[in-house]
Amino acid sequence: MTRLIIWRHGNTDWNANGRVQGQIDVPLNDLGREQASAAAPLLAALRPAVVVASDLCRAADTAATLTRLTGQPVRPDARLRERHFGQWQGLALTDAAVRFPTEHARWRAGDPDPGAGIEPLDDLGKRVGEALLAAAELADGGTVVVATHGGAARQGVGQLLGWDHTVLRSIGSLANCHWTELRHNDLRGWHLRAHNVGPIAPPPPPAEPV
Repeated sequence: MTRLIIWRHGNTDWNANGRVQGQIDVPLNDLGREQASAAAPLLAALRPAVVVASDLCRAADTAATLTRLTGQPVRPDARLRERHFGQWQGLALTDAAVRFPTEHARWRAGDPDPGAGIEPLDDLGKRVGEALLAAAELADGGTVVVATHGGAARQGVGQLLGWDHTVLRSIGSLANCHWTELRHNDLRGWHLRAHNVGPIAPPPPPAEPV
């Protein structure tokens, strides 16, 4: 049996201020580092065989808190980066709504390819799903922890479970430093065991998570 833990990075100032990060390399803030430090012992107790992370520092530094406890290196994989948000990256989400009203309305409605240079959800799911499968192979039937991003995590999980983006819209967003657990065996394939697990109960999600 393979156990796959998909772990969202800790908080950043851009998370707190409602700015669209996408693939811009924004560091953890003090809260994010505290969140990672609180989560790491819980994940270390699962005895991961492998730790893989997005190469963006907010995910890589989150993963490093775990590897300091396990003695394992962080294996970077750029395929685990967050969705590219095109022309919205770096903008406050409220400004994106004003500057790109048509695309914003499509995005809010769940359009998987809303425009403005935003990466289509199908493309996101495929690249993250490939990275998750590659990480699982490294674990050789054990536990692997993958540190990534909120949108990337959701689409990657959907790719492995075979869930359409319309189904994924009904799944709550991962809170910072919380994780989803998937398991795989020859009988059932990939299946969901837990979602939004973390050191504390997650806060209510923002109205428009990115």
